[in-house]
Amino acid sequence: MGIFGRLFKVAQSEAHSAVDKLEDPIKLTEQGIRDLKKDLEASMKSLAEVKALQIRTRRQLEEKKESASSYEKKAMLLLKKAQAGALETSEAERLAGEALSKKESSSNQALQTTKDLQRHDAMVGQLEGNVRKLKSQISTWESELSTLKARAKVANATKKLNKQLASVDSSGTLSMLEKMRDRVAEDEALAESYGEIASVETDVDAEIDKALSSGHGEIKAADSLAELKAKMGMV
Repeated sequence: MGIFGRLFKVAQSEAHSAVDKLEDPIKLTEQGIRDLKKDLEASMKSLAEVKALQIRTRRQLEEKKESASSYEKKAMLLLKKAQAGALETSEAERLAGEALSKKESSSNQALQTTKDLQRHDAMVGQLEGNVRKLKSQISTWESELSTLKARAKVANATKKLNKQLASVDSSGTLSMLEKMRDRVAEDEALAESYGEIASVETDVDAEIDKALSSGHGEIKAADSLAELKAKMGMV
């Protein structure tokens, strides 16, 4: 095989490996969870930034409202001073006009700031919704992953057991058992045969001893009688 053929085989093998990994539901779920966590991290960062902007905008709105209220009070005080004769009317009205102009400016700024705050509130609400959704998805996927891993573990164990059972040669095992059964039967028959032989030999010995012992008492008695007669001179 040429170098291009070998390179093609390597590439083909890597492609098959990549497909296998892509088809692995556990790996896919783990990757999906990692991606969701990255999205959650980015959403949390954006939420923190927008909330900070929301807080600053709310503070600015309060400041603008207070400023407008303060200028209005100053204009009123200036007019009261003029009315009390403590300040020339023309000067009081001029300064009161300036104060009211600043009050108007602060009120306009407060109005614009209110619109900005409303936009920030909407952004915060949207981002908080995204964060809640991502957290829920991550929790769901992690739960499914845990279940999937448990099922995969049981499936692999079952597959391994079934594979082992399938690889057992039942006919060979039965044949071996039959041979063992025949061998045991042969050994039992042989043991019984030796027992019968031993019994036969014992019976023969018993017959011989019996034959030899039979009449032994009579012979001994006859000898004793003959000996007695000899002593008495009766022979």
